[in-house]
Amino acid sequence: MRFRRFFSAFFCAVLLLTLCPLAGAAEEKALPTLDIKAKAALLVDQNTGKIVYGKNEHEELYPASLTKIMTALLVLRAVDEGKLSMDQSISASESAFETLPDDSSSANIKAGEVLTVRQLLECLLIVSANEAGTILAEAVSGSVSAFVEEMNAEAAVLGCENTHFVNPTGLHDPQHYTSAWDLWLITQEALKHEDFLAICDTIKSIIPATNLSPERTLRTTNYLLDTWRALGYRYRNAHGIKTGSTSDAGYCLVSSAEKGELHLLSVVLGCERVVDDSGKADVQSFSETKRMFEWGFESFSYKTVQSVNDMLASIPVTLSQETNSVVLHPAEDVVVLLPNVLSSDDLKRVIRFAKESVEAPVQAGEPLAEAVLSYGDTVYATIPLVALSDIEASRSLVLLARVKAVLAKPIVKIAVILVVGLLLALLLWKLTIGRRRYRYGRNVRRSRNYKGRKRGF
Repeated sequence: MRFRRFFSAFFCAVLLLTLCPLAGAAEEKALPTLDIKAKAALLVDQNTGKIVYGKNEHEELYPASLTKIMTALLVLRAVDEGKLSMDQSISASESAFETLPDDSSSANIKAGEVLTVRQLLECLLIVSANEAGTILAEAVSGSVSAFVEEMNAEAAVLGCENTHFVNPTGLHDPQHYTSAWDLWLITQEALKHEDFLAICDTIKSIIPATNLSPERTLRTTNYLLDTWRALGYRYRNAHGIKTGSTSDAGYCLVSSAEKGELHLLSVVLGCERVVDDSGKADVQSFSETKRMFEWGFESFSYKTVQSVNDMLASIPVTLSQETNSVVLHPAEDVVVLLPNVLSSDDLKRVIRFAKESVEAPVQAGEPLAEAVLSYGDTVYATIPLVALSDIEASRSLVLLARVKAVLAKPIVKIAVILVVGLLLALLLWKLTIGRRRYRYGRNVRRSRNYKGRKRGF
C-alpha cells in the first residue's frame, strides 16, 4: 500500500514536470489558408467528419440540381423498403412534364415512355434530367407535392437547419434553398446506398431503345470525371457526385476525392463562369473544387497525437486504503487530421475533470476525464481519459461515508435537532420545575406526618 501511494505521488510530480513545456509560449506556425471563389464552400474529411475548410457553409443559397441528391436518396430508400425495385418499369405520366420549362436539362424522355428505376436514376444523376426527377417523385409518393413534403421531412430528420425544398429538381424558386453544410448531411446519407455513388461516378451509360425512343447515350455533366464536354478540369482522384447550375444559383458542385488514406468531400455553391481576355472560359465550380482538393491533400495528413500508453493525468480517489489517486490515460490511440506544419507537440493539452475526486471502487477503463487538444482556436481532438487500474474500496470507509451521507440529509438533520431539543428541554425541566416539585412534595409529606413533641407527666 505504501508503494502504491509513493508511486502515485511520484507520477504526479513527473506529470507536472512534463506538462510545464506545454504551458510555455510556443512560436506560432503559419497554418495553411485558402480562399475559394464561391458564395459558399465546404471541405470535409470523410473519415472523421471534421471540417477541413469552410466558407459561409451555413448560409442559405440556391442549390440548383444538387437538389437531386435528396431526390435520389428518397428513391433509393424506397427501393430498400421494397416500395420500388431497381429493375421495375415505370411509365412517364403527362403530369410529370407539366411544370418543366422546355429549356431545362433533360434526357428527352417522353410522356408514356417506359424506363426502369435504375435508368431513370441514371438520367437524373448523370445528365441531370429534370423530367426523371418528377417521374421518380410520382412513383415514390404518388404526386410531386407529396414527394416534396417527404424531402423536407427527411431534411429535418438529418439535421438540416437551413433547407427548404419546393421541387425535386432544383428549378429556381425563391423558397427553394439549402446550405453547403446541409448538402453535406444529405450527401452523407445518400452515400450509404452503394448504387448512389456508382451511378454518380458513371462517365458514360447507354440506355437501350424503349417503346418511344431509340438507344440513348448519357455522358456525365461532371467535368472532373470526363473531358468529353470540356478540357482542363479532369481530376483523377475525383469520384462523383452532382453538378448543378441556374442563372440564380450560379454553378454548384458536390464532389469527393480519395488520395492515399485521405478521403475528402467538397461542396461549392454560387460559383461563376469567367471568360478571360483570350476568350477562354473557366467554370469555377470545377476549377475551384479541384484547387480545394489539391490544397487539402497537400496540406493535411493523419498523425497520432496521443497513444494509449500516454499517462496524462491523475485524479484523487476516496474511500480506498490502497491508494489516494488513480492514473488516467487515453482509451485508445488517437489519430487526427492535422496540418502538415503541426505535430502533436505543438498542440495545447487541457485536461477536464467531471469531478474533483472519485470514490472507490474504480474499474480499469472507467472514463473519468477528457483531454482537449487544440492549436489556436481550432480543437483537433477531445479524448476520453480512463482509469489505468482497478482500485478496491475500503468497507469501513464506505460505511463511514454512508453514515455521514445519511446524517447530511436535511430530514435527518431536522430529526436530530428535534431529538436534541427534546432532550435539552427534558433536562432543563428536570433541573428547574421538576426539582421544585420534588422539594415541595417532600415538605408536604413531612408536615402531614408531624404529630408534635410528646410531653412527659
